[in-house]
Amino acid sequence: MDLSSPERLPLANLPTPLERLERTGSDLGIELWIKRDDLTGSALSGNKVRKLEFLVADALAKSADTLVTCGAVTSNHARATAVAAARAGLRSHLVLRGEEPALPDGNLLLDRLVGAEVTFITPDQWPEREAIMDRVVADLGAQGRFGYAIPEGGSNAIGACGYAAAVGELLAQAGDLRLRVRRIVHATGSGGTTAGLALGCAASGRTDIDVLGVAVCDDAAYFDRVIDAILDDAVDRGFVQPEIRAESHWTIVEGYKGEGYARTTSAEMRAHAELARREGVIVDPVYSGKAFAGLVAEARKGTWDDGATVFLHTGGIFGLFSFAEAIQALG
Repeated sequence: MDLSSPERLPLANLPTPLERLERTGSDLGIELWIKRDDLTGSALSGNKVRKLEFLVADALAKSADTLVTCGAVTSNHARATAVAAARAGLRSHLVLRGEEPALPDGNLLLDRLVGAEVTFITPDQWPEREAIMDRVVADLGAQGRFGYAIPEGGSNAIGACGYAAAVGELLAQAGDLRLRVRRIVHATGSGGTTAGLALGCAASGRTDIDVLGVAVCDDAAYFDRVIDAILDDAVDRGFVQPEIRAESHWTIVEGYKGEGYARTTSAEMRAHAELARREGVIVDPVYSGKAFAGLVAEARKGTWDDGATVFLHTGGIFGLFSFAEAIQALG
């Protein structure tokens, strides 16, 4: 792989399994596999851990003592950052969008368990999240502490190296199985995973692989700008040569956000339950569930050519606890 990655701190249980979903694939008329990045760990499960391996290593190299990041109250990334900080002997401070509940559950419960400091902000304050994190870092500095700010989703050039490296892992597994990967389908919520996958495919000489990011919020124009900025920064930092960056390509797939970010419907929940009961694969309503719905709908159009479709399961199981009533209603 033609990629010069920064330092890495092992946090994830790797390699994650690559498994075939024969029943669902047969129904869709495609060769369907699942890359189980929901199994990168327990409390550190999900796709964010791969990014944090590089981000936490950078924080330690800079002598930081506190990781500062942001997300929704139910954020998988915020929870993973808090747990990773504890693993590395650091503190964490989370800037979370939403009201503080009387009784935390899911990801927020784990944030509290590992001792994260939390600042709650309103949706109206969310556009100023980076400035708010900068103020948190400044306040820490005034206390003699050193905060290291991590953007939403860990989505910058350093974090994207996690999924650039993951492509090599996936291709090695596919080689052992004599499997030719044709497309990788995944949830896109902040752009870093998509950027890393696109970069990794190009650096591996596999520009024939379609990187399909199913938007769970915002739109294609927004994510294209974000991903372009991440890849440009990767070039500026010397992680990759400009010609490899130029070969990086991706497609943002729209139309599967449903009622919006972190919102779901009874029909969506029934689809998640069907997958769980048929394949033993549990997806969440915020990210992986919407992405899998997008995969199913796109496959049913019958326009995909031959080759293996890999669904990258980005985790999110703890977020399910915020949807207990919707699951209970399924019966």
